[in-house]
Amino acid sequence: MSNLFEPTLIHVSETNSTNQLIRTIAATDQLYSGSVVLADYQTAGRGLSSNSWESEAGKNLTFSLFFSPVAVPSNHPFVISEMASLSVKYTLDKYLPDVAVKWPNDVYCGDKKITGILIENTLFQGKITHSIIGIGINVNQMNFLSDAPNPVSMSQIAGTSFDRMIIMDEFRQAFTIQSKRLNQGQFDAIHKDYLNAIYRKNGFHYYKDTQGVFEATFHNIEPTGHLVLERRNGCLSCYGYKEVGFLRIND
Repeated sequence: MSNLFEPTLIHVSETNSTNQLIRTIAATDQLYSGSVVLADYQTAGRGLSSNSWESEAGKNLTFSLFFSPVAVPSNHPFVISEMASLSVKYTLDKYLPDVAVKWPNDVYCGDKKITGILIENTLFQGKITHSIIGIGINVNQMNFLSDAPNPVSMSQIAGTSFDRMIIMDEFRQAFTIQSKRLNQGQFDAIHKDYLNAIYRKNGFHYYKDTQGVFEATFHNIEPTGHLVLERRNGCLSCYGYKEVGFLRIND
């Protein structure tokens, strides 16, 4: 039985998915909000839309949190995504330059992806009762073999290796701060911080939707999580997840 008065850190050498493992544990045990399952290696790690997540054994942080928000309406789930991605950003800011949140909840360093986040919410009577937040942070991996277009690790950027457990502890501290803000109902403040942290916040960049490639600048992200882009002609376009793609110059 878990300690009911403080979050638990469960560290395993290998599992198929930390999201699945923490879900299984939560079904038979009483996990305190903020508890973490950390695996040195995931055999079936995945990201959004069932994308696979490449992670060399023992090199990175692949973990899931069990989070029970106090009062998040079921029609306002994006604030949990904002809170989680800010927790990662504020952790990495201590070590790396140019860390930003790429909508909806990837974390980038420059133009490369250093963190992926997958959130699964459980709803009851109009509220989110708990969330399972899966996070993969590339820490010490030096070579990526999958066809993912732009992965990067902390070690590749900084030219040194890092203690994964120190990074883990610092993330948990950052998450505790952000989750307290959320539980205090500071949705607007979290949203403002998220907007300030957004990738491609300034200037015109290339995107692609069902109509083709276009140039646009960031305009807003609505509390629902929809991305609003402003095109060269001043027209605004609003997108849900997977309705628009971010292009780089060489794409």
